[in-house]
Amino acid sequence: MANTQSTDVDPFMAVESLRAALDGAGIVLPSLGVDAASPSLALVDLGRVRADVALRLADALQRGNAA
Repeated sequence: MANTQSTDVDPFMAVESLRAALDGAGIVLPSLGVDAASPSLALVDLGRVRADVALRLADALQRGNAA
């Protein structure tokens, strides 16, 4: 995967887009949000999740790569 660094993306839009995609896969990351501590970096904080949620996320990503 290419290492692209862009702060041109609105982090709030990115969070909502990711939240919608995760919702479609039946995954909820309660701590998902914009990192307010470093606004110039436009970071998205994925937060902490239980191990079972991490496995479901990994499974959804792997299924997506197989398509």
